[in-house]
Amino acid sequence: MCHQTVSLVARHLEAAGIPTVVIGSARDIVEECGVPRFLFVDFPLGNPCGKPYDTAMQDAIAGAALDLLERAWAPRTTVQRPEVWNAQDDLAWRANFMRVDDSNRAQLAAAGEARRREQAAVREAKPG
Repeated sequence: MCHQTVSLVARHLEAAGIPTVVIGSARDIVEECGVPRFLFVDFPLGNPCGKPYDTAMQDAIAGAALDLLERAWAPRTTVQRPEVWNAQDDLAWRANFMRVDDSNRAQLAAAGEARRREQAAVREAKPG
């Protein structure tokens, strides 16, 4: 789910008296929405709770979110987690994340066209 949607839902729940913590990696969006408690994890989008299958990391992040829920000291509190995506080169994922260049342009275009064909087939198969 997108960070903006999660943030707006969190604000709505908070207004109804239900405390929330947003765990995410799009700091600018979440902080702009003004959530009460935000656990920032500097990872690629789609992985806010840690690397797949790294249960120790996932447990640490979930535990930190619960700690933040219990101990937030001010409105709009943001806490940044210390974990890194790649211990050898934490910036490597940034260089390639959502990268489009001559090395992958044709592959991405073909994948996009295949997805459009698949979506069109689903639309045509639906009655009415």
